[in-house]
Amino acid sequence: MKPSDRLEAKFRLEEKQKKALRRLGLFSVRDLLFYFPVRYSDMSEVRNISELAPGETATVFGRISKLKTKKGYRSKMPMGEGEIEDVSGRIKIIWFNQAYMAKMIKEGENAKLTGRVAEGKYGKYLSNPELEKMPYLPADSHDTLFQNSEGTGETGLSYPIYPETRGITSKWFYHAILKILKEKTLDQMEDYIPEEILKKYHLPSLKSALVWIHSPKSPKDAESARKRFAFEEVFFIQLERQKDRAEYRKNRSFSVKPDKMKTEEFLERFPFEPTGAQKKAVSAALADMAKDIPMARLLEGDVGSGKTAVAATAAYMAVAQENGKGMPAGLQAAYMAPTEILAVQHFESFIKFFNPGADRGKGGGLSSALSAINIGLITGSGCRKFPSKVNPAGWTDISRAQLLKWVAGGEIPILIGTHALIQKSVKFKNLAFAVIDEQHRFGTAQRRKLVRKDGTAPHLLSMTATPIPRTLALTIYGDLDLTLLDEMPAGRKEIITEIVSPDKRENIYEKVRKELSAGRQAYVICPRIFEPDPAKELALQAKSAVAEAKRLKKEVFPEYEIGVLHSKMGKQKKEEVMKDFAEGRLRILCATSVVEVGVNVPNATVIIIEGAERFGLAQLHQLRGRVLRSTHQAYCYVFAEAKSDKTMSRLRALKSAKSGFELAEMDLSLRGAGELSGGKQWGVSDLAMEAIKNLKMVEAARTEAVRLIGEDQGLSSHPLLRKIAEEKTKEFHFE
Repeated sequence: MKPSDRLEAKFRLEEKQKKALRRLGLFSVRDLLFYFPVRYSDMSEVRNISELAPGETATVFGRISKLKTKKGYRSKMPMGEGEIEDVSGRIKIIWFNQAYMAKMIKEGENAKLTGRVAEGKYGKYLSNPELEKMPYLPADSHDTLFQNSEGTGETGLSYPIYPETRGITSKWFYHAILKILKEKTLDQMEDYIPEEILKKYHLPSLKSALVWIHSPKSPKDAESARKRFAFEEVFFIQLERQKDRAEYRKNRSFSVKPDKMKTEEFLERFPFEPTGAQKKAVSAALADMAKDIPMARLLEGDVGSGKTAVAATAAYMAVAQENGKGMPAGLQAAYMAPTEILAVQHFESFIKFFNPGADRGKGGGLSSALSAINIGLITGSGCRKFPSKVNPAGWTDISRAQLLKWVAGGEIPILIGTHALIQKSVKFKNLAFAVIDEQHRFGTAQRRKLVRKDGTAPHLLSMTATPIPRTLALTIYGDLDLTLLDEMPAGRKEIITEIVSPDKRENIYEKVRKELSAGRQAYVICPRIFEPDPAKELALQAKSAVAEAKRLKKEVFPEYEIGVLHSKMGKQKKEEVMKDFAEGRLRILCATSVVEVGVNVPNATVIIIEGAERFGLAQLHQLRGRVLRSTHQAYCYVFAEAKSDKTMSRLRALKSAKSGFELAEMDLSLRGAGELSGGKQWGVSDLAMEAIKNLKMVEAARTEAVRLIGEDQGLSSHPLLRKIAEEKTKEFHFE
């Protein structure tokens, strides 16, 4: 960056503005040009205050009054307050942690506010709204078309609204960027997207797109510019993903020849008839594993769809592989679980799958070769080995050093564990197959740890029960082949889901008591960890896990042990609570959404979800899946505090949707990409998440990235594209 390109050299900046720009990561003219507006001032969006409903985001236009600043009684959080009034009514305004907003406008001035409508103890209010001062107030802003201050009568798009932070306003961005555009700065900027791609998909050039996004003449211009920048966001993610894929495929892998008879024999170990989707998934994995290029595949399926059975079958085919002389080839398999509890559960499951002495399910013995297969477990708490020399039908505790020695020597073909599996001290002799369970961000850096020094990499199967829209999966997991398990095993009962009104709460508790008295267990999920500060009259009145556990123990279920689980507990404490619940010492678990994935307690058949409107549909489905672990009838009771039509239609979708995949797509369309459950965790911009709504755009970006990396992996013929791609890669945080 040239000194003349620095914002401090271009504009007179006050100290508070410099701090604000640094906070936003804006240092150069280029940074400023790529700081896009969130929306455009348009009076057609304005709502009557009397029509506002909690939970929605709305724009209102009126006169400001009752401005003041204060601090929370306990939290000492700085807050700004006020009221806005239009011809239809008035509503309170509250800016949490932004007391300065109440000083940015004077009593009696006119303003346009855009924010989320929330509801507290004393009624509705606008939470942290964006503020836009208006020079006048029409007689009725809802009937009079917006006129700019010059009185030209222009309607619709007037000027862009930028995200603000303390010390800098949207207005400052508007005038600063306008100045840059007038100085012909764009003439010096070279377009990094190849021209043939722009022409193919009718995308504007970089110069046009920057002018149109900051200063559009029409909504069509603004839309066209956003389309270009959305496309390039997904395109850069795809370039990185395809590069990772090409890099991983440079390694060699162990070729695992499929054996139809052995595969069918192993599948008979399971107590259910494999679904068509499971058979297809096994075939796809084994077809990949037959090649000497390492497999990289994502297996996505609802809770209970049988992902573990697919993984176990592929693991068996690897370790049961024979050399040309009819002897075991000495290949190994590893299975990595997200928690210690799950690792132990998988260890016990694999013993049943691989041990010929275990219950043979619905028939079919196993070849005697299986009896020689040793299974190891490695976690932070210790190590185990099956079978035990003392008890061939059971396992024994062993030292870490002994386990590592046997894994390195190849005596333990199957190793199950937590992240401990990819530590430097764990060395495999011939790791041919690795399963990563529920590790959404198991990225390239961690994957490299599985590659041997001689350039041999295992076949990799990533698994997730998180329902992800197809477009998001194609983008975030662009380097993996996607397999969907979209069928459930026969005989699995559907969860009975009820959306419960407040007056039916006691009835629900009686139904839960009936399940508990039959020996079952229950989850109670709350949106908060702790109770809000009672001094904050407008604090979100959502139930907290800690307080709800105390209330239930005191008032509703005094005869049962109740535990609490949330994200602020230490890892060891979490593991202890889950162990107590898994082993039945706790009958009710009050938790936050921390139990969304990686918890398997077949005896839990009831889940109550409080404040359901605060969770995404896909997240609600994940939570509900916690009680889909057995053949017992399962129940999900959903309580919602907000009763708007939008909220109720979302919750009704939870009852009607056939699968998590269907719900994930609904979530994307109903809530918007920016609110998508997990949207923030992917490390992509709001613009990229917006693009992910468009399957054609994602597929186009993917197609072009595959083509370019296939022709020229290092992008040496596109040096500017390579430079920008490298800069963008630093912004993504998939790992």
